[in-house]
Amino acid sequence: MSLFGSSHFGLPRMKPLSSKRVHVVSVLDIGSTKVVCMIGRLTPCKESSVLPGRTHNVEVIGIGHQRSRGIKSGVISDLDAVEGVVRLAVDAAERMAGLTVESLIVNVSAGRIGSDVYTATIDLGGQEVEGSDLKKVLVAAGQQSQGNDRAVLHSLPTGFSLDGERGIRDPLGMYGDVLGVDMHVVTAERAALRNLELCINRAHLTVEGVVATPYASGLAALVDDEVELGCAAIDMGGGMTTISVFAEGKLIHTDAISIGGHHVTTDLARGLSTRIEDAERLKVVHGSALANGADEREVVSVPPIGEDDRDQPLQVPKALLTRIIGARIEETLELLRDRIQKSGFSPVVGKRVVLTGGASQLTGMPEAARRILARNVRIGRPMGVAGLPAAAKGPAFSTAVGLMIYPQVADQETHAGQGGLFSPFGNGNSRMARMGQWLKESF
Repeated sequence: MSLFGSSHFGLPRMKPLSSKRVHVVSVLDIGSTKVVCMIGRLTPCKESSVLPGRTHNVEVIGIGHQRSRGIKSGVISDLDAVEGVVRLAVDAAERMAGLTVESLIVNVSAGRIGSDVYTATIDLGGQEVEGSDLKKVLVAAGQQSQGNDRAVLHSLPTGFSLDGERGIRDPLGMYGDVLGVDMHVVTAERAALRNLELCINRAHLTVEGVVATPYASGLAALVDDEVELGCAAIDMGGGMTTISVFAEGKLIHTDAISIGGHHVTTDLARGLSTRIEDAERLKVVHGSALANGADEREVVSVPPIGEDDRDQPLQVPKALLTRIIGARIEETLELLRDRIQKSGFSPVVGKRVVLTGGASQLTGMPEAARRILARNVRIGRPMGVAGLPAAAKGPAFSTAVGLMIYPQVADQETHAGQGGLFSPFGNGNSRMARMGQWLKESF
């Protein structure tokens, strides 16, 4: 049975981690540039004061990555190609870890990710707030987000109110007349999720959980103070750039635009009349988001497109490269600035922005972002995970590492009122166990 096909089931829900057991978690980051599979061992630990909500130490014991095929701007365009790449990445990770993967936590960037806040209130009649009241108000907020063509990825209570007094983190045991909740709900189109699931099923694997890409990269790249005080994480991928806004320890807004590092490469290929792979190499080796006085004097060799070996490489001033790259980067950053402004969360973000993702590694990117976003900008690398090989420690691996971290914070979500209490995978008795787990007031 399909995870997303039936109206009775929501998306697969993560089983909360036991704080006493060692868990092995497998994740898959399907991006426009690369597909990464990571297998990690999660060992219970004391809570860290720097990284929020971490109950386990994560050690990566297997990793495999492949160049993407069959994906454009986060959307699957060729099922066979994606299936092949997924198999190769998973196979490499399995060999390194010495174990077999059956189910995976997967990210989703496609399907026009939506981010909405729903508010609901219930009458308490001056009584004490009990667990059943919390459940009632969460169900009421969750039911507003029901949509036939969209599936709920995350539903996070961002704050409670009592008698109109907002900003209450945990109302349990308090007295009042009216209990309210604000629920941040992240959704995606069901069709995009079905195609994602299909690719994974065709590689003989099942989906254990689905996480919005901006949430995953934020979990990996932000430190506690940023998550607490308010911060935007901008993940610049190959085909997509996503935004997540965190405050008071929670994800409160997400957004995405279909522009990424690959667009810079195609601009170069067109502008310099060279092949895509040559344009990519020029971007990585000589490219910069900011003009430099020496660029006019420096010359770079551009290989021609023709098959003829006698064709001489073209010599162009480096300034031309910088102009082409700078124009696209400026447009992207201005679009991001406007999106943050339009979302209404600009005051929450304040002066804090963290850039992550492969395309954030372009020379001059933090400076260009500081100028256009008019905020403090740092490059975020994945944190809080041991055992990463040197090649996987850069910003390009933030989403994969965030997927590894996600099981530790999954129980902050509420899945009431979405028909997603049961998970249509796993054995029969685990369904009842999960139901019991959910009823234990995991929010």
